[in-house]
Amino acid sequence: MNGTIAVGVTDAFGAQGALHWAIERAAGRRERLLLISVVGSAWGIGGEETLIERATQRAGALLETAAAQAQEAGVDAETLLERGDPVARLIDVSHRADLLVLGSDFARDGSRLRGVRGVRITAGAHCPVVVVPEGGAQGRTGVVVGVDGSEASEKAVAFAAAEADRTGDTLTAVMTWSPVPVPFEFDDYPQNYLERMQDLTAEELAISLAGLRQDYPDLTVKTVVESGYPGAVLGRTARSARLLVVGSHGRGPLTRFLLGSTSQAVLSHPPTVTAIVR
Repeated sequence: MNGTIAVGVTDAFGAQGALHWAIERAAGRRERLLLISVVGSAWGIGGEETLIERATQRAGALLETAAAQAQEAGVDAETLLERGDPVARLIDVSHRADLLVLGSDFARDGSRLRGVRGVRITAGAHCPVVVVPEGGAQGRTGVVVGVDGSEASEKAVAFAAAEADRTGDTLTAVMTWSPVPVPFEFDDYPQNYLERMQDLTAEELAISLAGLRQDYPDLTVKTVVESGYPGAVLGRTARSARLLVVGSHGRGPLTRFLLGSTSQAVLSHPPTVTAIVR
C-alpha cells in the first residue's frame, strides 16, 4: 500500500462531490491524492486540434483548482493530465493507487448523466473503487456491507470493517436468500422450508463475520438477513448509511461478467457513497 487515492477530476457535479470526499478521507488518513483528468485523442477531423488544445487548457485549470482545494485541507496532491480513452487511462492509474474515487454516472433518481464510464472503470480497476453520488453522504452514519460468502465478499467485509472501526460507525452486514426458482407463479412455499432458508443464511452470515470480533473488539456489528434481490435489499438498507461496500463479483451465475450483477445494480442506483472491492 502506498497511501495514494486517485481521483477522476471533471467539471461534473458528481465529480466535484468525489473530489471533496477524497480530500476529506485523505486528510483523515494522512494519505496523498493523485488527481487525474483525461482529454480524448484526436480522430483526424478538421479543426480538432484547436478543440483539443482548448479542452487541455481547461482540464489543466480544473486540476490546478482541485490541487489547491487539497492543499488548503493540508493534503499533498499530484496532478496528472492524460490523453486517450478516459476508461483505459483511469484503469491504468488504478495500478498506482490504493483507492480510485469517481463521481457517479447516474443521478439519485437513476437517470443517466454521462453514460456508463464509471461502471466500466469499476469493472476493470485494479484497486477498490469508490463511487460518490450527487450529494455524497453528508449527515449520514453507518457502514453497510453486502455478504454472499464469495472471495470478493470476504474482501468487502474486511474493507467495510476497517472503515467502520476507523470512524466509529456501526457495521451492518446484509445477506439475502431466494427460494428455489420455478417457471410459474408460486406463493405456496412450505413455511418450514422458508424458515430453514432463513436460518441457514443467518448461520452462513455468522460464519462470514466470525473473525471480526477478534480483529475489531470495539466494533458494533448488526446483521440483516432477508429474502429478496441483493441489490434492492442493500439499496434500502444503505439509504441512510455513510458508506455501502460490496464485492465486485458474487458467486452467482453472472460471475463470468466483468462486474457482478449486484454491484452493477447498486451502481445504477447508488443509495450513498459506494465502494466496490475486488
